[in-house]
Amino acid sequence: MPAHPKTTDARIVQAALELVERQGRDGFSMNDVAAAVGIRAPSLYGRFKDRASLLAAVELRVWAELARFLDDAIVANDPEASLMAQAHAIRRYARGNPNSYSLFFDIRSEPTEDATKARAAAVTTLMPSLRALVGEQHAFAAARVLVPFLHGFISMELANGFRLGAGVDEAFETGVRTILWGFGRFARA
Repeated sequence: MPAHPKTTDARIVQAALELVERQGRDGFSMNDVAAAVGIRAPSLYGRFKDRASLLAAVELRVWAELARFLDDAIVANDPEASLMAQAHAIRRYARGNPNSYSLFFDIRSEPTEDATKARAAAVTTLMPSLRALVGEQHAFAAARVLVPFLHGFISMELANGFRLGAGVDEAFETGVRTILWGFGRFARA
């Protein structure tokens, strides 16, 4: 009779995610993960071939969490309110999970098919509202306007880049509202 595994892939990914959040992407080793789940490091390599593959699994988990945050923020029958709520949901997620958030657009992330699907699933939650505002033909372009604004603003905020006084919340709100207003004007043009 085979021995029962002492841990699961999901628990290993969770432990690695917790280490990422506490110590950053580069702040832990496979030994740290193994210790967190109560096994020896060599046992991890039977499940994840290396640290990069474990981090790839963590990134998939983070993208799935963001997709849930965005899905939960949808306001029925109000695309502009949905996008505003989703923008705030992304910001809340990032502020609550700054090191996990940094994985979203990390240049070191492996461009795998699974990662592409996970990113698409998160962005897909924005698309119905964008289609309603700018039409099917322009929805993807609109996403490529909104998402970089959000990521840039949030990344600057997390890096303490807004040091010239108060009003960061107002600036975020103004930025998102301006983009959404522009989408509405664009659709009517």
